[in-house]
Amino acid sequence: MFALKGKNEHPRGAAPVPSGRLATFGRFRIVLPKILRKPVRVLARTIEGEVTIPNHVGTFGALAFLALTGAYGAILGGHAPEVVKVTTSTFGFAIEDVKVVGNKETSEIDVLGALGLDGETSLVGLSAADAQKAVAGLPWVESVDVFKVYPNTIQISIHERTALAVWQNGDQLSVIDADGRMIVPFNGGRSASLPVVIGAGADKQAKLLLTQMAAFPQIAAEVKAYQRVGDRRWDLVLKNGVSLMLPESRIDEALTDIANMDSKAGLLSRDIASVDMRLTDRVVVRLTPEAMVQRVEYLKARDKAPKRSEKRV
Repeated sequence: MFALKGKNEHPRGAAPVPSGRLATFGRFRIVLPKILRKPVRVLARTIEGEVTIPNHVGTFGALAFLALTGAYGAILGGHAPEVVKVTTSTFGFAIEDVKVVGNKETSEIDVLGALGLDGETSLVGLSAADAQKAVAGLPWVESVDVFKVYPNTIQISIHERTALAVWQNGDQLSVIDADGRMIVPFNGGRSASLPVVIGAGADKQAKLLLTQMAAFPQIAAEVKAYQRVGDRRWDLVLKNGVSLMLPESRIDEALTDIANMDSKAGLLSRDIASVDMRLTDRVVVRLTPEAMVQRVEYLKARDKAPKRSEKRV
């Protein structure tokens, strides 16, 4: 057995070995490594009654052992998140308040749905990165920051996308941003005041055209829709039904000419069907069918007037 207390047996003339350093097995003596000496001394004193063990140590040790065993089993069984949620929520870390800022189009209900909170979700067990990814997947969200405020609050700061126009592609109406990306299907509301762009390619070219139109507010105020033609050029459909046919290039020059003609002769308020600005050397104005009939009658009457005067002479 180990020689742990008092003097150890040793050959005559040999120096005594301090307790806990020498273990004897028959005729063999073993010097314990330094790291084991103190634990062996404590164990020996406990066995010999020199160390008093507090009450209930065994009970607490058994409970700790069972807790560790349960935790190990939960990890192996893939139930660790549930165990963490139940444990931490029991100790007051259940999420009770979600503060959302920066949202105009994104409702707080949508945010809560994305987070998947169930009333027992623990702030400790919640992954801020996963929450950020979930909220970033909502249609209007451009970027989002998620902060955990202990003991029971989540703060979510949202930066939303800016709607540019309503894009009509066939029978489908969508709200798009400046990059032409679809945000949500159009369903009226605040989006009803957005300009309407129509046709294939209109979504990608809308930003450039609307930027140019900003310099001509008197024309833009009368536009009902911007129609992309062959993904090459634009027609501006006015509220009174007049169509302004813009060229593929030099759009600013064409709009300047239209604005000048309207200012001098009230072009856009006349009974016309379209103004064709595609040619560089002329402007072609097409009358409405009613105006065309009136013009024909006027010309006939004008042609007859000189003949009557000649007969009278």
